[in-house]
Amino acid sequence: MIDLRSDTVTKPTPGMLDAMMNAEVGDDVFDSDPTVNFLQEKVAALFGMESALFCPSGTMTNQIAMRILTQPQDEVICDKHAHIFLYEGGGMMNNSMLSPKLVEGDRGRITASMVEASINPDDVHFPRTKLVGIENTMNKGGGSIYDLKELKAIREICKKNDLNLHLDGARLFNALVETGERPDQYGELFDTISICFSKGLGAPVGSVLVANKELIKHARRIRKVFGGGMRQAGYLAAACIYALDNHIDRLAEDHRKAKYLGEIAGGLSFVKNVYPVDTNIVILELVENRTETWLLETLEERNIQAVPFGKGLIRFVTHLDFTDDDLLKTEEVLSKIDS
Repeated sequence: MIDLRSDTVTKPTPGMLDAMMNAEVGDDVFDSDPTVNFLQEKVAALFGMESALFCPSGTMTNQIAMRILTQPQDEVICDKHAHIFLYEGGGMMNNSMLSPKLVEGDRGRITASMVEASINPDDVHFPRTKLVGIENTMNKGGGSIYDLKELKAIREICKKNDLNLHLDGARLFNALVETGERPDQYGELFDTISICFSKGLGAPVGSVLVANKELIKHARRIRKVFGGGMRQAGYLAAACIYALDNHIDRLAEDHRKAKYLGEIAGGLSFVKNVYPVDTNIVILELVENRTETWLLETLEERNIQAVPFGKGLIRFVTHLDFTDDDLLKTEEVLSKIDS
């Protein structure tokens, strides 16, 4: 089975498994797991920020960030397709009592002018605007990448209006590999950054929240409340360290395969449109007389898996377990369906 449902489906590589099995561990709830501590220090230094916190998932790091940067009844400005709004089970409302102010960006990317126009007046009839949430790369936008100049402009609007700025950077390293930008350039702009290791970087579990020391101290308390305190978590942290050291540059291979897959799909009679392929996500829009259920079932019969992504939309995600042979096989299957 060729699994293109997500880059979360990967298995640890032999080198990663070896690093995990040989990790030195302690009890992270007591702040005494040396491998977790090393990972946190490594990620914080990479982004030029003071501190970091290891968590089980990107949803948890996003939810913690929103909790520590806001008060109940505050409002979060984000794109209408943002993961923090669409795919986290209503967490911002349930966990932090926040209202979303939804903006329609370009493939999920909002602008400084959109942020400025969305800020509520200081009036008791409205929730207090307090946080802006950015997602880079943007999942629902087909792995679209923010322009760093636009992010700097958004930061200026946030400073001017006393707003906090959070980055859902679940696939940030995909963006960095494509643009050549540095992690510390993002650390200068955001109050909190969530980095996921179980997507393109290939770790089995784990995300890290990066911020200043005061925020991370608060975040550790919220992680406990959310049930995210892990004990000998160094075995998982070791996989993340290995991913940082070995799996960043190879993301370019995922991008190459995704772009080729997008080119193949663009020539198929049952495909109306292919979203621009910037990184490792390929979104197909089907013609009117074809449904996503039809294509998914047809692919499944031929041992290829993808996911529905809205009415008439299918998503493929390339990853480190998707080989060149798999790419050629996928091309062959799609061509036969088209014929």
